[in-house]
Amino acid sequence: MQVNIALLTVTDTRTIENDKSGSILVKKIADQNHKLLDRKIVKDEKNKIKETISEWLKNNEIDVIITTGGTGLTGRDITPEAIKEIADKEIPGFGELFRELSYKTVGTSAMQSRACAVLANGKYIFALPGSSGGVTDAWDGILKYQLDINHKPCNFVELLPRLKEK
Repeated sequence: MQVNIALLTVTDTRTIENDKSGSILVKKIADQNHKLLDRKIVKDEKNKIKETISEWLKNNEIDVIITTGGTGLTGRDITPEAIKEIADKEIPGFGELFRELSYKTVGTSAMQSRACAVLANGKYIFALPGSSGGVTDAWDGILKYQLDINHKPCNFVELLPRLKEK
């Protein structure tokens, strides 16, 4: 099953032309035969992040929103805070698993990542680090499988039709 994805890079310094992590995700999304419906770059400003994501949350064609950048510890890193303000539910296991996978590549530096995932308006939102290694670890170690309807014993895709249940 093809998953429709929107990709948001949160950065004060990158453009579409030099957004290495965003470009890695664009390729990986295509390699899995998913569809990239939109791609944007915004500054590390909470209102801009929330505005873009909120716009995508209204789009019935989008299933998944992936952000890259703004998940570190510096003062400008506010992506998790922005996402949590619009979340319906948090998915704590995503961040836990990401840091476990990341530990294998970057050691104890993995604890500096605040990568996270939430549900909002029946859509998944995954906040990934801005580093090329971080997005590669997240996609190859988690998202590649969880966004594949054939992954067993279960996956995020099979839950999509039920996410808006009351």
